[in-house]
Amino acid sequence: MITFTPADEMHRLAKRAMDNGTVASRQEAEALLRGYRIALSIGPDEAIDRHHQAALLTAVELGRRVFLGGVTVEGDLDVPLNVPVSPGPTLRHAVAAAGGTPGAATAGIPHISIGGLVKQKSDGFSIRAVFDGWRGGIVPGHAEGPDRGEIGPMALAPMLAAALAINEAFLHLSGDNPFAGKRTAGLNLWNLSRSTDWMSCDASTPELSYLPSRLWLIGLGHLGQAYLWGLGLLPYSADAKVELLLQDVDVITPSTESTSILSNRTMLGEQKTRVTAKWAERRGFATAITERLFDETCLRHHNEPSIALCGLDNAVGRRALDLVGFDFVVEAGLGRGHQDFRSLLIHTLPGEMSANTLWKDEDEGSQTAVDAAAYRKMLDEGSLDRCGVTLLAGKAVGAPFVGAVAATLVLAEVLRLLHGGALHRLVDMNLVDLAYVRAVPQLRDFSAFNPGFITAEGRRS
Repeated sequence: MITFTPADEMHRLAKRAMDNGTVASRQEAEALLRGYRIALSIGPDEAIDRHHQAALLTAVELGRRVFLGGVTVEGDLDVPLNVPVSPGPTLRHAVAAAGGTPGAATAGIPHISIGGLVKQKSDGFSIRAVFDGWRGGIVPGHAEGPDRGEIGPMALAPMLAAALAINEAFLHLSGDNPFAGKRTAGLNLWNLSRSTDWMSCDASTPELSYLPSRLWLIGLGHLGQAYLWGLGLLPYSADAKVELLLQDVDVITPSTESTSILSNRTMLGEQKTRVTAKWAERRGFATAITERLFDETCLRHHNEPSIALCGLDNAVGRRALDLVGFDFVVEAGLGRGHQDFRSLLIHTLPGEMSANTLWKDEDEGSQTAVDAAAYRKMLDEGSLDRCGVTLLAGKAVGAPFVGAVAATLVLAEVLRLLHGGALHRLVDMNLVDLAYVRAVPQLRDFSAFNPGFITAEGRRS
């Protein structure tokens, strides 16, 4: 029998309340999350649409990891399931498998509508997750959504909208932003410029026509599993030949479920590579796995994927990203502490600065809150020794909706590469306020690079 340390068992978002002093014990922190619940709803027209199904299932998978009091889903769910990321013949089966509870929403709890018509103005928290083209975001329930374009939704836009909706509901329930639910917030994954209004149509946005055919995923926890979920939503045909190389050394622990969208407690002790490979193969992808630490000795063979998506949380691995033979790398890093866990940085490599320079001064797990009241209580009571408390305090705070937003940005870099769009050497943002996104252009020319691609299913001729 595998035993886990308290650090392995701690819910990564409950840890936020310990670190910021909101609660005085781990038990209080977890009870706080069990007191949070939300309701989702989907209309009859949206329920049969694959993009709205994708948004709903993303919101359920993320929401049930955050709002431990439960996620209620209201709407006509007895319709065929049209997205391949969840099991079951109907949307109802998929909602239940994801951890949602079909049924009528309880009055007074935060409510998220998946698309749909404008609602009557409400005194409570009521928002809509909305999307079109490469744009996704949230608006108050009574507000109009983004302008409609001609190309229809890009497959990652529903995922982005759902993740931002869960973030907004948590901002509201946690009291972190008094304007949560009263504002619009979103992104245009084709154009991240601050001067571009995500609510307005962008004439430069192309139809999604090309998809990556070969990818190397490094790190299969919070970020890596979000990358896979996003890949699963992309419109690959049933016979598409997609090759994924999956790399990680860790096993699923109780805390993994709190941040990682493909993990649950039935998988405890299993290697992350095996769990994610099974999921990817059910989606129709071909997989290979490697269970070794990623560093400068992991030289890429010429017949292995030349595009890497990195979700590592250690500087040693990141410093090797441009040393092992990849032609294009997209890397995401998330904030670790209770104050910055909603922040994220995206890098593309190779770039103007080497990976070693980018992460030269990064310390491993330097943010700890060992002096917070909840940790002092553990020491005073003797429930953990000093080593155990230090290990627990050093673990990162994490929220699955942050990784989901980051995944849409990471995958969008690859999709823009395939469609001749602008690339970024750096994207810097915090989900508290998307008005301050910083997107720095990538000056390196990748136009001669042929990454391998597949034609998207359903594209217009």
